[in-house]
Amino acid sequence: MIKMICLGIEGTAEKTGVGIVDSDGNILANVGNQLFPKEGGIHPREAAEHHAKWIPQLILQACNEANITLSDIDLVSFSKGPGLGPGLRTTATAARTLALSIKKPIIGVNHCIGHIEIGKLDTGAIDPVSMYVSGGNSQIIAYEYGRYRVFGETLDIAIGNALDQFGRETGLGHPGGPVVEKLAKMGSYVKLPYTVKGMDLSFSGLMSAAIRKFKEGIAIEDICYSFQETAFSMLVEVTERALSHTKKDEVLLCGGVAANKRLREMLDDMAISHFAKFYMPKMEYCGDNGAMIAWLGILMNDSYGPDKIENTEVIQRFRTDEVDVPWVKQSNSRINLPNDILAKGAEADILFGKWIDEESIVKKRIPKVYRIKEIDDKLRKSRTKKEAKLLSDAKRAGVVSPILYDVDLNEKSIAMEKINGELAKDILGKLSIDDQKNLSIAIGRNIGLIHKNDIIHGDITGSNIMISDDKVIFIDFGLGKYSNLIEDKCVDLLVFKKSLQSIDYKIANNIFNLVLDGYVSSYDNDNIDKDKIVKKINEIESRGRYVSH
Repeated sequence: MIKMICLGIEGTAEKTGVGIVDSDGNILANVGNQLFPKEGGIHPREAAEHHAKWIPQLILQACNEANITLSDIDLVSFSKGPGLGPGLRTTATAARTLALSIKKPIIGVNHCIGHIEIGKLDTGAIDPVSMYVSGGNSQIIAYEYGRYRVFGETLDIAIGNALDQFGRETGLGHPGGPVVEKLAKMGSYVKLPYTVKGMDLSFSGLMSAAIRKFKEGIAIEDICYSFQETAFSMLVEVTERALSHTKKDEVLLCGGVAANKRLREMLDDMAISHFAKFYMPKMEYCGDNGAMIAWLGILMNDSYGPDKIENTEVIQRFRTDEVDVPWVKQSNSRINLPNDILAKGAEADILFGKWIDEESIVKKRIPKVYRIKEIDDKLRKSRTKKEAKLLSDAKRAGVVSPILYDVDLNEKSIAMEKINGELAKDILGKLSIDDQKNLSIAIGRNIGLIHKNDIIHGDITGSNIMISDDKVIFIDFGLGKYSNLIEDKCVDLLVFKKSLQSIDYKIANNIFNLVLDGYVSSYDNDNIDKDKIVKKINEIESRGRYVSH
């Protein structure tokens, strides 16, 4: 096979990058130049002008570093999205100009997938759960059924953006992350909101609360410490949920926020507790860079061939899960648990137990090494207490859930009935069309019953619904709460929709549509409108994705 050389151009935000990689995975060059605004955040037009100035210079610099000429390049790749519109268009125009001038093929690639693939190339990871955190993106990603699935992400702003805005509002400057990390080493904990919604996160409330603390005169070191610990604990918890759900045995950290040593330490601690390996690429490949675009260009070209020049338009909100990735092979390697642990969830260890003469399940919220004690103790106790109440109230709402035997707030554990059945995620895709339809409607009807009683499950996934003797049984109310807001109810539904996509992307939409039919039917004469629910779910799903500076 003839070796191919690809030149990749990156320009989604404030970093201009050019990389050269060959088809054997050798990184021949990786050069870049970052825009540092004098004040405020990144202005899209300024970023585009920065790219226009530096791309030609960086192309020549990369060729010199790789010891090649432009005529040696076989393929040109560029970031198609997501990112800032003006910057993407400038980058695409530069790539087209180069490809046409040297008469070589061109291909546009997904920026987020580029981060994962360069991370795998550099570390040797095969099939990881990836935490991708940067200025404009916060996603937990893993490969399932032919695509990279987004198991969790921010519902508003990305963690990098939140840190940057906090830095600007408090006079720490831009970028905010490095300064926050430095000051956090000298701080102590003050209470800030911790917001995890199923597999998703929200940083806007945390950021606003941190800014309010600053205006109240709280020491900036304490706010930085608490902001960082809270935000990173949220991120690691959602990554832990994805790891528990997929049973993979590798964790990869990528994106510019990976520079933070505390985040790396927390993620490594979590991986060790799940008997998984932690990987992080060299810092030059964590932030936006041209090498990742070049390498993904090679992978994409091998699978699909190049783009036609007229198909090289940019996509500002280019979803990670919109791209088929046939070159990725799912690893058969999975986490092996000790014999005394039935399951290891993100929330707790699930153990076999005995209650009088009955077999039972003990859900024990063990301390999380990655979380500081102030956050960990509060979460474990409050979630244990609330889950016990929610289990009882769900029964009163007409939903089948395990019988509660005992609650131990000192041990942060719950003893409950052992359910013999199958997880919804393991059987939904294997049923006949009629059985799949009936089960989907039944699941939706049960979700409707708890929502009618203003119970929010908080983590409705295929792993938290069991099927036993044709009964739908809801388990694990650990992230639950009470709310009559349509927003919270639709977030609950959205969590389940995303869970279905991780089970089988091809049938997910059809199943979810049937779930909504069952959901609406549970409200009887309350005149609940399915179209309004769908519209609200779509609004939440699209809200704030890839919000850049």
